[in-house]
Amino acid sequence: MSNDAAWWITLGVGLVVAIVAVVLLQIFLNKVRRVEQGALAIWNSATPVARNTATTWMLTQTTVRLDKLTEEALKHDALLTSVQGAVDADAVEGGS
Repeated sequence: MSNDAAWWITLGVGLVVAIVAVVLLQIFLNKVRRVEQGALAIWNSATPVARNTATTWMLTQTTVRLDKLTEEALKHDALLTSVQGAVDADAVEGGS
């Protein structure tokens, strides 16, 4: 084989390798874009969830305060019931 033929074969092989590299890089770039779009979709759907659950740590405090509020409401109910009973008793005594 002559020196010129070896050069042409080498250049042909180099061209084939370069074309294969370009094709593989383009495939890789397309996959990266798909992954990026998927990551963006996950980010966009996870952001509202994070926003909605950012204050869940306060739920335990809410239950404690609700229990205290219930206790206080029951005290008011008991007081008002006793006052109403006294008013009703006075009305019965005063009406006789």
